[in-house]
Order: sequence, then structure tokens, then C-alpha cells
Amino acid sequence: MATVEKMPMLAIGYEKLSDQLRALKAERPIVVDAIEEARAHGDLSENAEYHAAKERQGQIEASIVDIEDKLSRAQIIDPSTLSGDKIVFGATVTLLDEDEHPVRYQIVGQAEADAKLGMISYSSPLGRALIGRQVGEEVEVTVPSGDKFYLVEKIEFI
Repeated sequence: MATVEKMPMLAIGYEKLSDQLRALKAERPIVVDAIEEARAHGDLSENAEYHAAKERQGQIEASIVDIEDKLSRAQIIDPSTLSGDKIVFGATVTLLDEDEHPVRYQIVGQAEADAKLGMISYSSPLGRALIGRQVGEEVEVTVPSGDKFYLVEKIEFI
């Protein structure tokens, strides 16, 4: 029997996905109208508007299915209810890089990861390297630009 893998995420990530789903569902009738209008122009074999609208309809439907699947498997985690001395999902971590510059990341789910905002996926190379580490530990991670070294300076659950 197949098991459904839960998808951990923060409440903010769940809301972001829910907003995307609402937007896509709102776009559905607009695309259907565009298909009908393009169909009225006649010959479909050379109708670029028709083909573009049908392609967009396919993209919307695929995205809706994907987001609904993620939301149905969501396991919402509130970092403020967590504690401990090890890095886990939801933890906010301050690291010192090789030049002793502090960098701060929160360990989040794949659907909400955004490195520019300091949110890295638990399944990313750095996320995997950090899980289970404690303050004072050194972390080595191989990324496309080469090997990086960090020192775990602080772990917070905020």
C-alpha cells in the first residue's frame, strides 16, 4: 500500500500556496473565454491565439493539480512551538561564513524556499548539511560554486 508523504511547511508557505491556487482558479474562466474567442476566428490550425490560450489552459490545470496535491499533504509546523539545541525544520540559524560574516537562514519546506529572503529548503544541500547540527559545529557543504564552510553560531525558533 502506498503511503502519502507529508510535506512540512510553515503557515506562511501554506498561505502563499493557497493564494496561488485562488489566483489560478480565478484565471480559469478568463482562459476559457480566450479559447472561445479564438475559436470564433475560424481555422484553428493557423490560429496562434487559440494555441496560446490552450497551452495556458494546460499550464493552469497542471499547476492547480500540483498545488492542490501539496496543500493536501501539508504538515504545518509552527517554529515558535519548537525548542532544543539542534537544527530542525523551522529553525532560524545564524552562521558565520569563511570570512566570519554572519548569514541567517530559516529551514523551510521546498514550496516556500527563497534564498534571497533567507529561507532555504530542508532538502537543499545547505539545508541537509545543517539539519541535526548544534551551536559551535562546523558545516561543510558542496554547492555548484564549490565547497563552503560555516560555523553554527546561533539557533532560534521564532
